[in-house]
Parts: sequence; C-alpha cells; structure tokens
Amino acid sequence: MRTDSQNRIDDLIKEAQAGDRRAYSELVKIHMNKIQALTYKMTGDSDTATDLTQETFVAAWTNLKTFKFEAKFESWLYRIAYNKTLNSLKREKNMVSDYDFDQHISTSNPETDLYQKELKTKVLSFMQGLPTEQRGVFELRFYKEYSFAEIADTTGKALGTVKTLYREAVKKLYDTAEKQRWRT
Repeated sequence: MRTDSQNRIDDLIKEAQAGDRRAYSELVKIHMNKIQALTYKMTGDSDTATDLTQETFVAAWTNLKTFKFEAKFESWLYRIAYNKTLNSLKREKNMVSDYDFDQHISTSNPETDLYQKELKTKVLSFMQGLPTEQRGVFELRFYKEYSFAEIADTTGKALGTVKTLYREAVKKLYDTAEKQRWRT
C-alpha cells in the first residue's frame, strides 16, 4: 500500500518530468541528506561527497524523463550516486570509507564509550581494505539495511553477484576480527 509520502514524491516526480524545477528542487531537499551520506561513507571525504551528490542530482535531472516508476525513486538516485562514486574512486584510487558511529552511541558509560570509539576505528580500518564494490554492497546492506534485491537494483549487478560480494565482505570482517581479537 502506498503512503501519502510516496504519493507526494510520485507527484513531484511527474511535475519535475514535465519541467517543473520547483518540484525537482523539493525532491532534492527530500533526498539530499541520504545521497550525501552514501557518497560520504563511500569516499570518506566531505568535499568529494558534496561534489558527487551535486553530480548525482544534475544527472538525475538530466535523465529524469527515463525514470519509469518501476523502482523507488530513492533507489534510482542511490544507483546514480553509487555509480558516480565508484567511478570517482576508481579514478582516484581512494580506498577510504566512514560510518558515523557517534550518532548511534547513546551511553554515559566511559568504558563503553571507549570501546565504541575503538570499534569505530577498527571497522573503518577494515572497510578501507575492502575492494570498492564490496565496500559499496556492504554499506548498502549493513548500514542502509537494503535487501539484496534492492542492492542489485541500485548497483546494476546480478543478485548472485551482490550476495557474493556481501558474503565475501562479511567473511573478511570475521577473519579480521578473529585475527585482531576484537572483543564483543
């Protein structure tokens, strides 16, 4: 069942497809933070993430008439952002990623806070070592909680490939944790 929010987004898309820049501006406002977060987590650099976010929305505007409502608009934007970010990373050979663990830490226990900071450093280090495509799939599945089918749609990869990339990333995480004896 479609929500009022989804219906409103669909209306904005249709208006933007007809050339209404105000409607497109509203779509940008709705999705900007999510696209910015994805590009930042994949690059680890806020300036690069901002540039990639802008490139994503320019490309989306340019190609908006090709959007057919077969997938969620957000997934369509993620696919554009994901591909732009992958291309950027391949060009720059930049293997940095980040996850804002601090926003998920809600404790007043100093020992737990220290452990969370140590864990953040370890996971960031782990993610730096992942190949770009594995890191992107890991990000979408683990942090964005996308289904494998949604990740396949977003990345344009076959479902089996997505599952394999995620499984390999998780195996590497377990191997890294075991070798470094991360406490749980």
